[in-house]
Amino acid sequence: MSRVSGKPYFVYVLWSAGRGVFYTGVSEDPQKRLYQHNNSGKGWSARYRPWSLVYTQRFENYTEARKRELELKAQKGGRGFLQRTGLQAQPFGAGS
Repeated sequence: MSRVSGKPYFVYVLWSAGRGVFYTGVSEDPQKRLYQHNNSGKGWSARYRPWSLVYTQRFENYTEARKRELELKAQKGGRGFLQRTGLQAQPFGAGS
């Protein structure tokens, strides 16, 4: 739980269907982050809008959430990424 807010952390994965890319991050509020990604006019994620939230995993502390985020990012959206998240390849055109 966050020492400041008392909330758990979540690893979240967003999907850009138009560009065929995933975005992985850590947040206390994945729905709020989804909104921010879809409504920000700057940054990397603005180029790939619109985003859909396709995965969340809860963690009690930031350290564990960050470890999981880095584990998923290391998979670069491939077969290992899908296996580790439990996402099915078909809707994402991935899995190679």
